[in-house]
Amino acid sequence: MKSIFIDCNDQLAPVWARVVRPDDPPIAVNARPFAREDLPRLLAGYDICLDDHSYMPTELVAQCSSLKHVVFLGTGAASYMNIAELKDRGITVHTIKGYGDTAVAEHTIALMFACARQLARMDREIRAGKWDQLEGVQLLGKTIGIIGLGGIGSEVARIAKGIGMNVMAYNRTPRNDPNAKLVDIDTLLKRADVVSMNLVLNDATRGFLSAERIARMKPGAILVNTARGALADEAALIAALQSGHIRHAGLDVFHAEPLKPDHPLAKLPNVTLTAHAAFRTLEASMTLLRRAIDIVQTIVK
Repeated sequence: MKSIFIDCNDQLAPVWARVVRPDDPPIAVNARPFAREDLPRLLAGYDICLDDHSYMPTELVAQCSSLKHVVFLGTGAASYMNIAELKDRGITVHTIKGYGDTAVAEHTIALMFACARQLARMDREIRAGKWDQLEGVQLLGKTIGIIGLGGIGSEVARIAKGIGMNVMAYNRTPRNDPNAKLVDIDTLLKRADVVSMNLVLNDATRGFLSAERIARMKPGAILVNTARGALADEAALIAALQSGHIRHAGLDVFHAEPLKPDHPLAKLPNVTLTAHAAFRTLEASMTLLRRAIDIVQTIVK
């Protein structure tokens, strides 16, 4: 079976070179950008596709007659392809969990601090010649509400507790965590000074943070989303930021990526943006790529 890594970039290329082994199955590596409509040409003759974060529309994948497996580098494949439709066409989508739990959790905490102290806004203003000592929020003793207590959420809870925050969490199924008190979603939204989105995106969670739930958030709360943009109602989020109901948002993920510079979120002063990079550490990337190769190895045996 032939394999190809369709979207290796300059950042991942040296990591790939570090983790690939002489006895690994051969995997072609494409490092050149390609237009979405070129996907069938790129995948022609290949049975296995490693996909970092390229969109794979069903109508284009349908033209890839050889394709049988997609190894998505992460957990959010549903944001880039219709897994059920691919399955109906005999294509199995493999995802990789747990490789970057600590990396994403640390990024979540970093965004929380950046929002609380308006770091990005002050940085922009100083560079523009404006010296404004903006007031921040002290996080010691504040309450963080974690929505989704999986591997990443549990790491966020551990770190948040370590810096002296009160930690509550909502999980869709019962789960014990020594660092977090489980509560229902309404209690979390009502009481949390910081809300951290850490749910997996699927049909059941899409739009989970609805307009109604955003309205029930504690006035002046901070929202951090390092999970998936589609978990939140984007229009309601923008309105809540504009009104000040949400004090500040730290966003690493968006409904459409990359985020366009003229997008309303990019124009709001009380939003701190990062480029879907929460999982991008050398340590996490090495683990991720190694596991992807191991999945290919299991398939071809």
